[in-house]
Amino acid sequence: MKTVSIRNPGMSWDIAANILVPPGFDEGKRYPAVISNHPIGSCKEQTAGNVYGAALATAGFVVIVPDASFQGGSGGEPRWLEDPEQRVRDYRDVVDYAQSLPFVDPERIGMLGICGGGGYSIKATIIDKRIKALVSITGVNFGRLMREGFSNFDPLGALEGMAAQRTAENGGAKEDINIFVPGSVEEAKAAGIKDIDVLGATDYYRNRCPAEGAGTRMLVSHAAPAVAWDAFAFAETLLTQPLMVVFGDKPGGFGAYRDGMEIYGRAASKDKELVVIEGWSHYDLYDNAVPTGIALDRLVPFFKRHLSDMPAGSATNPAEANH
Repeated sequence: MKTVSIRNPGMSWDIAANILVPPGFDEGKRYPAVISNHPIGSCKEQTAGNVYGAALATAGFVVIVPDASFQGGSGGEPRWLEDPEQRVRDYRDVVDYAQSLPFVDPERIGMLGICGGGGYSIKATIIDKRIKALVSITGVNFGRLMREGFSNFDPLGALEGMAAQRTAENGGAKEDINIFVPGSVEEAKAAGIKDIDVLGATDYYRNRCPAEGAGTRMLVSHAAPAVAWDAFAFAETLLTQPLMVVFGDKPGGFGAYRDGMEIYGRAASKDKELVVIEGWSHYDLYDNAVPTGIALDRLVPFFKRHLSDMPAGSATNPAEANH
């Protein structure tokens, strides 16, 4: 594995990403690639990299795991923005980068996203047909979540609050940072929190896989674009690539079960698979060996079928392959 900096075209910062390569990697060959996108509040060192990215690399893929702009090792100010449109631009910039690598076949690039990264990956695949296959792992439509649970089901009130906070910060007030999860599971339970997703997130980020780059936070004054955003818009007509949707059958407050059912039903993809993993919940699919093993047993053959078995591009370099 190595960490690279990817220039964000038109921006003043770079995207940090880890590249994982298959065993016996040969720079003289061209490999299929998968871009693996982390959840909201997460980073490249967590589930997108150390679970799904690592397994896909072992299975023969070049895997690129980026940090979101304004978060983790990536640049961008102010910090801790959660901007859906910027996240989709990031993913498309990473596709550009993948196509420039001499050891990646530019015609065999897939995408995988987890939680909010799954929703963002769906939107990127809707608009970017260079992405040849997509897997959403317990994917969430962050716009829907912002209009519902993350705004206490008062999106207009949330927008008014964000506007007031931005005005205050422009006048010199301290930034308001929304910390997504409590400091510990015990703290969450003491506060009366019972939702399986909040407790699962707290356990994952505070206990099971803490990482310096995982902010688990959002700058409130810049969160308004997410309230009016929809990961699934136009899926009925424009989401045509092969699609696999994976989630557990124990639903929680973040809504991956309902969002998974919705995008599976709405997608125009002729080749689409629904994988409902019985007995497991949202955060079990981040790192628990049993449900992640079930997911990988389905998604690795899916990517091999749609990427590895595709004819390799005949062009001698990515620039020629794109013309």
